[in-house]
Amino acid sequence: METTSGTAEPVSGELASVAHALSLPAESYGNDPDIEMAWAMKAMQHAEVYYKLISSVDPQFLKLTKVDDQIYSEFRENFEKLRIDVLDPEELKSESAKEKWRPFCLKFDGIVEDFNYGTLLRLDCSQGYTEENTIFAPRIQFLAIEIARNREGYNKAVYTSVHDKEEEKEGNHGREKGTDGGRAEEKGDIRERENKTNKGEEKEKGADKEISKSGETAM
Repeated sequence: METTSGTAEPVSGELASVAHALSLPAESYGNDPDIEMAWAMKAMQHAEVYYKLISSVDPQFLKLTKVDDQIYSEFRENFEKLRIDVLDPEELKSESAKEKWRPFCLKFDGIVEDFNYGTLLRLDCSQGYTEENTIFAPRIQFLAIEIARNREGYNKAVYTSVHDKEEEKEGNHGREKGTDGGRAEEKGDIRERENKTNKGEEKEKGADKEISKSGETAM
């Protein structure tokens, strides 16, 4: 992916449950379980990098491939009314859906590297990669949907959510500093008042001594 790097809240914990889910049906794909797990781990890494990316950079400015414009144009030409903020798995996995997606995907054979490589795709784009929110998808299907989500503003929900949390943390930290500063200032005022009181008492004692001396002299 041609993208800008960044850091955000890790999603490793959520992806661990996805890895578990991916490892279960390995036999149903006719693959060796070890190979299936290796694929799952690679798909997880890809998902984690992508989620950190859309959390760190405004997704509307992301470029995922050299042919983003072509992918988006072809996608919306073929799937004009497909809802992408919250995907219906039937729109991707049913037999009728597969028949419609197949020619679209094959258009990018030789154009997009590893166009049919297995990836993880979020159903609800405002949420992370949890077991319940993740399905398998070929890479070109992932790219088509995520490019559209980025350009149409749907993925901004993730970016905004992460940055709102960061601002909240910074605000709390600032308030804690302000409270500590206020306490320190209050303590300083108390010490200053104590010093003034002590000095006043010392002056008062000195005056008493002077009065006593004057009285003794007069007598």
